[in-house]
Amino acid sequence: MRAGGLVREAKHRPITLTDRGTSVFTTYLVVTLLASAVTGLAAVANLIGHEYPKKQADKIRVPRSWTLPLGALLAAGSLGLLAGFAVPVLGTLAASGLVLYFLGAFAAHLRARAYDFGAWALFFSLAVAALSVNLAYH
Repeated sequence: MRAGGLVREAKHRPITLTDRGTSVFTTYLVVTLLASAVTGLAAVANLIGHEYPKKQADKIRVPRSWTLPLGALLAAGSLGLLAGFAVPVLGTLAASGLVLYFLGAFAAHLRARAYDFGAWALFFSLAVAALSVNLAYH
């Protein structure tokens, strides 16, 4: 392009991951932190013996003694999502584990004919979203 007799060349530079990935990283960060926080709170409720997880266990006919191991699985998933920031494969495995955990919860609800899926839908959606953005970013 000529401007005042001088030729200006367009400066081309390759598109890097940081150019295209800024919004992807932001989405990955927000979704992962949200999923980790929500599952972490559920894990704490199970681990401290809060009444809500016990009532849910009774409703879906799961032994109350399972609330601690299930809380430990939720805690592992929550911490694994956070560890995924440093070691990406851990985040992918944690998100996958949470998706499987909540599919198991869905099956338990169906088995007990407990069809109130409001809380389950939130947890499952966050786990699927965390897995999706993790795979999209990495």
